[in-house]
Amino acid sequence: MNFHRLVLVVLLASGIPLVFGAERLADKSAAHWVGTWMVAPQAVSLNPAAPSFNRAPTLDRMTLRQIVMPTLSGSALRLRISNRFGTQALRLGGVTVAASALGAAVQQGTLREVTFHGKDTVSIPAGQTLLSDTVALPVVAGRAMAVSLWVPDRIVPRTWHKMANQVNFIADQGDFSKNVNGAPFQRRFTAYLWLDGMDVEVGPSEDNAALVTIGDSITDGMRSTLNANRRWPDDFVRRLRAAGMHHVAVLNAGISGNRLLHDSPCYGPSLLQRFSRDALGQAGVRDVILLVGINDINFGFVPPHSGLDCDVPHVKVTAAELIAGYKNLIGQAHAKGVAIYGGTITPASLPPSREAIRQAVNAWIRHSGAFDGVVDFDAALQDPAHPIRLLPRFDSGDHVHPNDAGYSAMAAAVPIRFLSLAAPARSTLRTAP
Repeated sequence: MNFHRLVLVVLLASGIPLVFGAERLADKSAAHWVGTWMVAPQAVSLNPAAPSFNRAPTLDRMTLRQIVMPTLSGSALRLRISNRFGTQALRLGGVTVAASALGAAVQQGTLREVTFHGKDTVSIPAGQTLLSDTVALPVVAGRAMAVSLWVPDRIVPRTWHKMANQVNFIADQGDFSKNVNGAPFQRRFTAYLWLDGMDVEVGPSEDNAALVTIGDSITDGMRSTLNANRRWPDDFVRRLRAAGMHHVAVLNAGISGNRLLHDSPCYGPSLLQRFSRDALGQAGVRDVILLVGINDINFGFVPPHSGLDCDVPHVKVTAAELIAGYKNLIGQAHAKGVAIYGGTITPASLPPSREAIRQAVNAWIRHSGAFDGVVDFDAALQDPAHPIRLLPRFDSGDHVHPNDAGYSAMAAAVPIRFLSLAAPARSTLRTAP
């Protein structure tokens, strides 16, 4: 039996210049690129009624320093800068990357200038994304990196990843991209602006590959500990390392508030719309774990807010509509030779009418055979005495999002041995040129 078509339910008791990837036969004789870190870009809400956490800081001749955590080692790196939702060109007067030290400081001797087509300044047109030139700086999985962007103009960002769960830094009035001690970076923010990916160059082996985790706030890590890397994909990285799987990158493409079927003014394009770019477009992707649907079920019942309503459109969805969406994503993944694993929707103390949709969707995920495998996040987190709710010791307090212990339980529920990443003899591998 082809194990990529095997459906496995894991119960708790069982313990792009402007390019993205292009499918080709794996080249065993040449180095190639694999994503080591990413966030999914989303539009900044410009509605003045938006609460402060939905508004990005205005920049006026400032330098950003943003901290990222690579999940795969490599001999060199390249950065991806996105102006996807911009309405004007994004001009950067200088970009650097270095190994991070304490706070905004970087490690002496590791700072490198980043160029684009051989130039140290770059203008990225509205709606586009740019890959940097190769940077000759080794990357070590688990060692944080600091990326600095000198923004010489006054600009209101329109492309970001809103919830970083990581403190990043701003230095006022000047180019501090080459600063080492971090002293000028006195302002803090907890989003990622424009920076949305880092790839590493790895050796001539098709073993190196990426797993993309994609979904909503539960993948994005909402309510996990700030600066601690306790999202469930982070815990899964640690589990892979403990199993000796150092050739696997884990990329987090979650967006808090995201839905499978509908766009949102605050929570980004629907997963159906962004899947090709945010999952299948990552360098070296071989597997995807999908967890989405709770916001589709809930947002149709949320009363409209005054001012900015992030949850529009208020559409009540059916299980059949969600299942059709999953089938679409499965078809996209398989057309690119990528395995896709379905995560069951986690408990959220839903009222009966909504709970019935969740149960119907989960039954289909578990038993349809449509996914290459199933990760039973629902079983991993539910309270056995009250299966529609989170186990109290896994509940962050809002009865929807896990706490750090809950995210760890989710990571433990992923069946490593059935992921194609554990068997790198596949004949194709998506890589970027």
